[in-house]
Amino acid sequence: MDNEMTLSFVARSENESLARMAIMSFIAQLDPTIDELSEIKTIISEAVSNAIIHGYEGDERGIVTMHAVRSGDTIQVSIQDFGQGIANVEQAMEPLYTSKATLERSGMGFTIMESFADELAVDSAIGEGTSITFTKKISSVRTPVM
Repeated sequence: MDNEMTLSFVARSENESLARMAIMSFIAQLDPTIDELSEIKTIISEAVSNAIIHGYEGDERGIVTMHAVRSGDTIQVSIQDFGQGIANVEQAMEPLYTSKATLERSGMGFTIMESFADELAVDSAIGEGTSITFTKKISSVRTPVM
């Protein structure tokens, strides 16, 4: 492990941008490409918004925790809530499935996260919350020194 951080914040939608900015600062030394930055920001946005909307159902008293570890050119990030949990993770990860159709949710969050991450894991327990963990290798735009 080269570096590690943990950030906890209340489950308010405005804190989604806080989480994105924190992770961008955390990985800056790896010199990620624009595409990698965009992909990581999207994963963070999806995971945090899922925690707020689905985990806490908009209850702003909930806490979302983001934990990141940087090892070499790889980052691993976990977004965790302590909300209601997911009854059927496999079903929730199906493209176009949403439990919040009335909120105009697309049901593509997990699909998007999976497509941008090298690895994605979802752990959830009813009444205890959900943890989304992803791993991504950063290719770096730096020119190697010879």
